[in-house]
Amino acid sequence: MEAKLPSESRTTLTDLVLPSETNPLNNLFGGELLARMDRAASIAARRHSRRIVVTASVNHVAFNKAIPLGSVVTVEAAVSRAFKSSMEIFIDVWIEDRESGRRSKANEAIYTFVAVDETGTPVKIPPLKPETDLEKERFAAALRRKQLSLVLAGKMQPKEATELKALFEE
Repeated sequence: MEAKLPSESRTTLTDLVLPSETNPLNNLFGGELLARMDRAASIAARRHSRRIVVTASVNHVAFNKAIPLGSVVTVEAAVSRAFKSSMEIFIDVWIEDRESGRRSKANEAIYTFVAVDETGTPVKIPPLKPETDLEKERFAAALRRKQLSLVLAGKMQPKEATELKALFEE
């Protein structure tokens, strides 16, 4: 199976924050943002695998900056690493200043998706070939995150987590 580039999965969703999507402080509900990120990540995973994909986990979410009513929100998602049937999707969330048009990073998240067939059975997906420095950094970190998750779930022995051990050995 031929490797694909992260840019081939890149997905950008841009939308406005409406009154029905805000909390009493007039900021976007966290759950609404999670749904937007899940949709973008799903499209990115599908573009990479060209298969049906399902959300396996939400590995990390950082709500660093409130997103006010009326803001233009852009969710950018791309596959950061592909494993056998699962893939990690890194998501960046940007807000646009209403007056200057400048974008600033508001949030980020990491989701895991699994490619499946019509019966829900996991299927093999293409490997990923990162190109840019950021893509290479996220690619390497994805393996560490996967190993940590497997160790915490009791599915991998700590001594087998070679990427994690490399962080602490000189």
